[in-house]
Amino acid sequence: MQSKKPQDSFVVMSELVLPNDTNTLGNLMGGRLMHWMDIAAAIAAQKHCNCPVVTASVDNISFNTPIKLGYLLTIEAKLTRAFTTSMEVYLRVYGEDMHTQYKYLSNEAYLTFVALDHNSRARKVPELIPETDREKGMYEDALRRRQVRLILGGKMKPEDAGELRSLFIKE
Repeated sequence: MQSKKPQDSFVVMSELVLPNDTNTLGNLMGGRLMHWMDIAAAIAAQKHCNCPVVTASVDNISFNTPIKLGYLLTIEAKLTRAFTTSMEVYLRVYGEDMHTQYKYLSNEAYLTFVALDHNSRARKVPELIPETDREKGMYEDALRRRQVRLILGGKMKPEDAGELRSLFIKE
């Protein structure tokens, strides 16, 4: 299995925010945004592993700045780290008023996906090799984020989280 770089999984997805996508205040509905984020992140994960993937977890999504009716929404997604069968994908969501050419960061999030074989069982994924300093930092931080996810999901005991041990255990 050949290793890949974060840029190999990079995805840009754009949507025009239409009336059916908004709430009564004329803002993009959070559920619709999460739907589009899940699609963009899944595409990035599939580009990395070249097989079907399923969403395993979604980290905190804070709705910082609303995206208005008629604005362009752009999602950028790429892998930050590949583990054995799972992959962490980082997303940045931008809103853009195309009339005034004002573009702003609306949201950021991390989603985790698991690669599946032809029997819908988890399968190994290629190694991810970060290149830039930012990619290397995100790669290192991904291990801590993963341990938090596993602890919160009840799949890891706090005392087993080597990177986070000092947060949970007084020695």
